[in-house]
Amino acid sequence: MSALTRMAFSDHRQVVVGPEDYIIISANPIPGNEKTVGGVINELMKRGCTVVYESMYDVHVSGHACQEELKMMLGIVQPKYFIPVHGEQKHLRRHADLALKMGMKSEDVMVMDIGDTLAVSKSGIRRTEKVQAGRVLVDGLGVGDVGSVVLRDRKHLAQDGLIVLVVTIQSEDGSIVSGPDIVSRGFVYVRESEQLMDEIRRRTNQIVEDCAHGRIKEWGVIKNRVKEDISRLIWEKTKRNPMILPVIMEV
Repeated sequence: MSALTRMAFSDHRQVVVGPEDYIIISANPIPGNEKTVGGVINELMKRGCTVVYESMYDVHVSGHACQEELKMMLGIVQPKYFIPVHGEQKHLRRHADLALKMGMKSEDVMVMDIGDTLAVSKSGIRRTEKVQAGRVLVDGLGVGDVGSVVLRDRKHLAQDGLIVLVVTIQSEDGSIVSGPDIVSRGFVYVRESEQLMDEIRRRTNQIVEDCAHGRIKEWGVIKNRVKEDISRLIWEKTKRNPMILPVIMEV
């Protein structure tokens, strides 16, 4: 959402760039952002701009103060308490060390972490209890209610798809009344994979019948056997690992 990015992609409300523009990017990309920055440079060049960036000339200018400037600020302000902010722990620690070298007391310099809280009173400052902080996932109307298990399942579905196996069995002896019916979503197109679908049906049918002969009627046991065997079959045939959801109904 930076101004230059919006100019590059013709999304800026006031500024339009083109062949007459000479653009100097006087900063090094933050680690991890190289691809995004490269994309902006490419878009600017597509628009005919002349772009100077860090790998061409030594034009880097830091957006942060150097040590001497930080010392100057500490000397001018002369804070009673000092809490460095912005940056990683290594940056915060170095900034705190700088304040100590400038004569501040160690008990008056605090390096905080995400979730830390600080109480300020007439008697001084002190670290208090931690609070839950950090990333909060927002999904529709839900805030923070999407846990790691849900995210894992979504990732699984996105990568390999879903197969639902529906079987109806007799409550008395466990024999198959109808099915197995197969619903495939995001795995393979059923009409083009009839041979695989038929094999899955045969294997599911065999597993359920074996459970009936063994007088196994617990749904959980039958589902687990179907899930494990069909997963193994699909992996052998396709080298994919879709989510398998067996549905057992009794009549």
